[in-house]
Amino acid sequence: MNIQIFGKSKCFDTKKAERFFRERGIRFQSVDLPRKGLSRRELESVVAGVGDLMQLVDPKHPDAALMQYLLPDAQLEKLLEDPKLLRTPIVRNGRKATVGDQPAVWEAWVKEG
Repeated sequence: MNIQIFGKSKCFDTKKAERFFRERGIRFQSVDLPRKGLSRRELESVVAGVGDLMQLVDPKHPDAALMQYLLPDAQLEKLLEDPKLLRTPIVRNGRKATVGDQPAVWEAWVKEG
């Protein structure tokens, strides 16, 4: 299992995701999104794992409503330019990915091994 948690240091849900994996003794890599962001390939991988780019957009961000008016390529560019627009945590397990607090999915990953 290769877990990566992309989040914000003050995000409650990011802390919950880290605690979930820590309590089960599963090692993970933690990435601070506002500081490091996501590479294009990482973001494309997450979109493929989640299935819909708009699920990645944080509805609380001031620019979230504008995203729906952009073409998909422009949406991707906007998320790469401003990682604070991303909803957190983004948890990757290889090609699989979740956005937000998804303990049921993570538990399934743990059972799969």
